[in-house]
Amino acid sequence: MATAPDRLLRRLEWKLGRRLDGRLQGAYRTVWHGAGLDFTDLRAYTPEDDVRHIDWNVTARLDEPHVRQYTEDREMTAWFVIDRSASMRFGGNNGKESVAAELAIALARLVAQGGNRVGAILFDNRSHKIIPPRGGRDQILRIARELKAQNGTKDSKTTDLSAMLRLAATTTRTRRSLVFVMSDFIGDPGWDRPLAQITHRHETVVIRVVDPSELELPDLGLILVEDAETGETLLVDTSDPLLRGRLADQVGAREDVLAEGMRKAGVRAHRVTTDQDLLAVLVDMVRRSGGRVR
Repeated sequence: MATAPDRLLRRLEWKLGRRLDGRLQGAYRTVWHGAGLDFTDLRAYTPEDDVRHIDWNVTARLDEPHVRQYTEDREMTAWFVIDRSASMRFGGNNGKESVAAELAIALARLVAQGGNRVGAILFDNRSHKIIPPRGGRDQILRIARELKAQNGTKDSKTTDLSAMLRLAATTTRTRRSLVFVMSDFIGDPGWDRPLAQITHRHETVVIRVVDPSELELPDLGLILVEDAETGETLLVDTSDPLLRGRLADQVGAREDVLAEGMRKAGVRAHRVTTDQDLLAVLVDMVRRSGGRVR
C-alpha cells in the first residue's frame, strides 16, 4: 500500500507534468542550472550578467567591463533549507509548514530531473536534521517523509534564523549549489548577513511563506490569540479600528524591514501565501526565472 508521502509525490508529479509541460525549453528540464568551474572565454559585460564573473584585470586593461564565461555543469546539487519552527504551523491549508513541504517536494522533483542531486536541512530551535544530497525518486520520498513527520515541539523564544542560515552556509560550502531557503522569516533579526554568505557562493532562491491573516487582520470580533513561538496568549478585539490601524502599521514596518534585509543579502524573495494554488506558484516561479534552460 502506498504511503502518504508516496501518494503526495504521485499527485504532484501528475500535476507538474500537465501544468509545466511546454514551459521549460530543452531536454534538460530545469529552470535553474549548475555553476561550472572551467573557464572558457571572455566577453563584454551586459546588464544581465552576474557581477561576480567580471574579470577586473581585463576590465582595467581594456577600459571596458568584461566577464568570464564558464562551462556549465550538467549535474547540479540542490539544497532545501526549511524552517520548521512553531510559527510555521500557523495558517490555513494545514499551516505554512504544510504549504512549504508540498512546495519543497514539488521543486525537488522538478530539479531532480536529469540526474541532479537534492538534499535538505530541516531546522527549528531545538533540533535540526541534515539529509545529504542524492539523486533518484527514493531521495525525494525520503525528504517527503521527513517533511510530513509530526514536529510538535515548542520553544519559549523566537526562531534563531541566523543559526539556521549559518548551518546552511557551513553545510553547503564544499560545492557551489542551488539553495532554496523556505521560511516565514518570523524570528530574531540579523539573518541578512548569513543569508548574504549563502547568496555570495550559491544560486539562491528565497521563498517566504505567509498566511493572509498575518498581512491583514480579519474582523472576527473578540478572540483569544496565541504566539505560536512563545505560547503567550492575549485577548484582542479584532473589530477595534484603532487596533487594526496599529497592526496595519506594524505589518508595513515589518515588510519594510524584511525587504531591506533581502536587499542587503542580495536576493529577492518569492512570497507565497497559504491560500494560493501550489501549481500556480510553481508556474509563476518558472516564469520569473526566465523559463529557459541553460
